[in-house]
Amino acid sequence: GNANTCAANGVALAEECCELVGKALDIDAMDVLPASTGVIGQPMVIDPFARGIPAAAAKLAATVQGSTDAATAIMTTDTHKKEYAIQFELGGKMCTVGAIGKGSGMIAPNMATMLAFYTTDAAVSPVLLEKALKTVVPGTYNQMSVDLDTSTNDTLIIMASGLAGNPEICEENADYEAFVAALTAIAEHMCAEHAGDGEGATHLITCEVTHAPDLKTARAVSRSVVCSNLFKAAVFGRDANWGRILCAIGYTPGDFSIDKVCVWLSSAAGEVYVCENAAYHPYSEDEAAKVLAEHDVLVKVDMGTGEASAKAWGCDLTYDYVKINGDYRT
Repeated sequence: GNANTCAANGVALAEECCELVGKALDIDAMDVLPASTGVIGQPMVIDPFARGIPAAAAKLAATVQGSTDAATAIMTTDTHKKEYAIQFELGGKMCTVGAIGKGSGMIAPNMATMLAFYTTDAAVSPVLLEKALKTVVPGTYNQMSVDLDTSTNDTLIIMASGLAGNPEICEENADYEAFVAALTAIAEHMCAEHAGDGEGATHLITCEVTHAPDLKTARAVSRSVVCSNLFKAAVFGRDANWGRILCAIGYTPGDFSIDKVCVWLSSAAGEVYVCENAAYHPYSEDEAAKVLAEHDVLVKVDMGTGEASAKAWGCDLTYDYVKINGDYRT
């Protein structure tokens, strides 16, 4: 596919596409939100869209299969579809929030380079719907990285129909907090899906930081760990080189003492305590290798200086990442 960016006719093409979608769905073109990812700067014409939009509109279905079809259709270098939904109660009514997304490469904090589409039948005022999304994104999508390359075409959209029939959320009350919690749970799941399916990746790396002096530092430290190419390569090689974690923490801006930092490596195979107060803690290299052999690897960092916590999601750095991106246009 092509990313509609750095194209001389890009805005006009996007507007034409919105008109075509509006006509196909019998809605106002101003209610259509365009999104695209792919090769940057490619000349594009309207013809493929004019053919494809009516065909896609004819296949729309408000079913589980319809969601799966949409999640599959937007894949690029993804190795599997990404979709998730949860149900929860608001005002005595069962509500649903669901999401589909795509993206495996050119993923970096600042919303990451991917497409994400959230829908809910909960009744939420437009103002609080926007606020809820902006509350969730900094601690989820902005905490995800595959390769430190931020895309030109990041898009995250949320739409609410209100069909669940719950009392409309118009103030920051308990229902609003429940809605934000549901959005957060889905966003964290989707971030793990994107990062774990990073181009060429063999491991999902999650970094959980606790006891940081403030939220900004907690987020920055967790991002530094999952973004470290040296540590990403170590995970690929199943090498518990915790010094690379300490290095990444050390170059992170923030008011904290590196001498209080403790680190654990954890997975379904167990947990090893590798660093205590910024120094080596005795552990078995064989046990550490077993921990790092699992697909999902968790790095636990205790800063020892406060009460703030944060997460970040990334993946290992492999030979295949270079191959995939070396051949991206060919």
